[in-house]
Amino acid sequence: MQLPVVYQKAKEKVFMIWTTLQPRLSVHVGLASSTKAIIILEQCGKNKGYQEMDVCGSHPEGGCCMLDGPEKIESTINMKTLWKNISVEGIDIIFSRDAGRYICDYTYYASLYYGNGRAAFIHVPPLSKSITADFLGKALQTIILEMLEQCGEQRE
Repeated sequence: MQLPVVYQKAKEKVFMIWTTLQPRLSVHVGLASSTKAIIILEQCGKNKGYQEMDVCGSHPEGGCCMLDGPEKIESTINMKTLWKNISVEGIDIIFSRDAGRYICDYTYYASLYYGNGRAAFIHVPPLSKSITADFLGKALQTIILEMLEQCGEQRE
């Protein structure tokens, strides 16, 4: 599902994912346009600091995602372990504890909040000659299968 680059609408869609689909794990993928060939595994979402305007010229009230939420929420997926145990030829994978303060981190925090930590966020580079859609899809599949292993899911 593609989420809009609008704080409130993205949050509403994330809420809908958790209330209607009720997934065991929700994996979000966002574009890190400043990177060339790096996949970034994000460990936690932050609740405050959202001052940058979205595409509609809005930002959340008080720069906050959830008024009653904790300062940060950690994913139940141990991204550091994942980062240490996985490699994809042709692209670097790094571990991060800061997804920025824009729609990506906002969406991640909302999903962690609604899903009781059962969410993950992966920043990916833009497509290029070396990072094709097929290549990126296979890399994401490898990463997500490892996440499911952590969740105790069986590979199919």
